[in-house]
Amino acid sequence: MAIPIIDIFAGPGGLGEGFSALQDDRGERVFKIVLSIEKDKHAHETLTLRSFFRQFKPGGAPDDYYEFVKGKIELEELYKRWPAQATAARSEAWLANLGNKKRSTSHEKVDERIKTALGGKKDWLLIGGPPCQAYSVIGRVRKKRKTLNEKKDERVGLYKQYLRILALHNPSVFIMENVKGLLTAKTKESPVFEKIMKDLADPVSAFHADFDQNGQVLKCPGYEIYSLVKKKSKGKRKIVLLPKDYLIKSEDYGIPQTRHRVILLGIRKDINHVPSTLKKQERISVSKVISGLPRVRSQISRTKDNAEKWRDAILAITENGELKGCARNVKSVIKMQATQVSLPHNGIGKEYIVDENQKIDYGDGWYLDEKLKGVCNHKARSHMKSDLHRYLFVACFAQVKKRSPTLEDFPPALLPAHKNVHDDDGNITRKFADRFKVQLRGKPSKTITSHISQDGHYYIHYDPTQCRSFTVREAARIQTFPDNYFFCGPRTSQFVQVGNAVPPLLANRIATIVLGVFDKMKMPAK
Repeated sequence: MAIPIIDIFAGPGGLGEGFSALQDDRGERVFKIVLSIEKDKHAHETLTLRSFFRQFKPGGAPDDYYEFVKGKIELEELYKRWPAQATAARSEAWLANLGNKKRSTSHEKVDERIKTALGGKKDWLLIGGPPCQAYSVIGRVRKKRKTLNEKKDERVGLYKQYLRILALHNPSVFIMENVKGLLTAKTKESPVFEKIMKDLADPVSAFHADFDQNGQVLKCPGYEIYSLVKKKSKGKRKIVLLPKDYLIKSEDYGIPQTRHRVILLGIRKDINHVPSTLKKQERISVSKVISGLPRVRSQISRTKDNAEKWRDAILAITENGELKGCARNVKSVIKMQATQVSLPHNGIGKEYIVDENQKIDYGDGWYLDEKLKGVCNHKARSHMKSDLHRYLFVACFAQVKKRSPTLEDFPPALLPAHKNVHDDDGNITRKFADRFKVQLRGKPSKTITSHISQDGHYYIHYDPTQCRSFTVREAARIQTFPDNYFFCGPRTSQFVQVGNAVPPLLANRIATIVLGVFDKMKMPAK
């Protein structure tokens, strides 16, 4: 029987997808999400749709699902045709707001949903990560503050929802994910990470300190917290782990991006098991997962876009003196690429592109679905004409120099017209120096974050003939979402969902470690 999962702060379901995809020798799912909780409307729509997909056996999703992905039927029509599966999906994916404020869903309602979903099962898994913007190093730098105020920033205390559920419901195991900034964040009283580790080890004490429990007597043996990348002991010798030892560098574990996240594995103290750790793998370049996708061109914003205007806009970089001051070898590549640019037959792309011969250089069994017969969520965004020229420049620069340029490498005419580019002495400011980043073909991508929804300047495609930033599907491939994972909502929301998720393939490898804990629990005591 599948191991139940409660997934809180679920986002679009990346962490849950990795666990749900783990199969046993019979091809059956080892883990089953029985409840996932998310407050964002569009992420919840994605979560519900994926839950619907999982109501069928692996590989058994109906043709109607693919008809929906192709845009041939509406979502409600899909659910209407499969009412039992749609009802189960809607029951599993819950639109609710966890927190301590008046607008939040009540603790009583959350507890009731958890109990109902578990159906009396005692051995289960809690997964998820509280919203992490408040812990973000970038966020704290931008706001010019070194410490966090828990009373003013609700997100800082949202991890306490984890504590409350641990204290009341006692899952056998939990997985908690958060940003790297968690390791260095501080309150006025203490480092945040130190406090969280202490609270997770003894959630009942934290519960009594932070919640009105109405005199309820709680019994929880507490949790032993493990790193997924470094063991606590070597033979009989105990090793004291540092905060950095809980940091997972995704590129070292077969994920095609340099995503660094804190992921904690908690095992209830009455379970006698020391888990294994992730095994390092070769680094995967971004080109191995996106080079086979259909080629699409960028759009021109602030004008009526068409293919001829786009091509003329690209060619204009060779005619207006914009390359004056550009390195000679880079300039020659730009001119060659601009004059030889061919229009991708897929145009600007769309929500579904037919491509029956999809190929990928890495993880084809993970990404590809032969029933999909194409690619979804693959439409290029619009860019200003001036940015098209910058994108062409940085992509060609990377081809020649094997690195992404800083603004100091830009020809003067291509520098962005922004007041923060230069300081009072006319020098390029450090904080603006890497405003435009091309992802290098032969290396893992930089971290896909929700910021990709705001502009594409940090996620420029390495192919100068497409002259654009990444599409949602390319970002999803880098995040290791399977191709049949459809993201709902407007494109901005799709980008946010992808950027906030845990890479499912990484979660799948963590799931193997967690399964070892549950297997140990089934073994008879010696």
